[in-house]
Amino acid sequence: MTHVMTAQEYRPSAAARPVRWAADAVATMREGARVRLDYSPRSLWRVDRMIEEIRREGAPYAAMESELRGFGAYAGEVIVRQTGAEWWATGGEHWLRTPEGRLWDPIDEARRCFGGHGSLRLLCRDAVNGVRE
Repeated sequence: MTHVMTAQEYRPSAAARPVRWAADAVATMREGARVRLDYSPRSLWRVDRMIEEIRREGAPYAAMESELRGFGAYAGEVIVRQTGAEWWATGGEHWLRTPEGRLWDPIDEARRCFGGHGSLRLLCRDAVNGVRE
């Protein structure tokens, strides 16, 4: 009997780290903030609000770097599940390529959110709709 792999079973090696970072962010939010993240586009509203709250509290970027990476990876995983995008990596940077060939950088978008200039929810909306700035 031959086993055919589904898209969920096969993930490029570039996905290994972002998938782990996203899972860590989900666990941290559940345990620390008592917020449940379910990999839905709607859940990104909560993530954007959490980043905004952290920024308003004055946390230094250096102290938040790994959390922001996790939030960005989580948003990336939401996009993967909504569009069939794949993670790509080079030089330590990770980004997504959606099926129509567009590139998205949710980890950098999380950093932009922390700076007050981005939105993971809107990035996901644009990626799902195939829009690019």
